[in-house]
Amino acid sequence: MAEGNRIPHTVILNERNELKISGVTDVDSFDEEKVVAYTDLGELIISGDELHISRLDVESGDLSIEGNIVSMVYAGSQAKSKGFFSRLLK
Repeated sequence: MAEGNRIPHTVILNERNELKISGVTDVDSFDEEKVVAYTDLGELIISGDELHISRLDVESGDLSIEGNIVSMVYAGSQAKSKGFFSRLLK
């Protein structure tokens, strides 16, 4: 995504049981223990217990998660998460 078209990215954690994220471009997978979301700043992995997505609006980039949030980890940029052949053919 071009720099001018980037959705602002914010993360707000309230009492470790309510997480609001803006700037989400996609959600790859989710279950009660892990949510994997993509942002312009990279893949974001949220881990915890009894997690559930209470709101997802990819058009506006808003994601809300409820449950016991244990950790949030960024795993590189989206550019780095492209496949082997994409990197090879640069």
